[in-house]
Amino acid sequence: MPSQSKIYTRTVTPGKKGVNIDRARYAIIHDSILAALKEKGEILFVNLPEFVSRKLKGRFDGNISWYTTTVKLDMERRKIIERIPDSKPQVLRMRKKTR
Repeated sequence: MPSQSKIYTRTVTPGKKGVNIDRARYAIIHDSILAALKEKGEILFVNLPEFVSRKLKGRFDGNISWYTTTVKLDMERRKIIERIPDSKPQVLRMRKKTR
């Protein structure tokens, strides 16, 4: 059973497994991704790590790019955010609620 201080992230990538990451780090990155999407509406995935980095202003000691990608994939899997279909490069937005 995973530790309460860890969260098992899931991925939308077929054949790939999620990873356990520190729950506090997950929350920081998760909140920063939500802030980006609330502020921008839509954001290019390639710009997301830079936005998260600016938001955190040096208060995060991990690899922001890796954590942003890992948490982003988990948020897609949990249907919190989504990729805009057929967008190249990849564009993200909050998932539209369905009834």
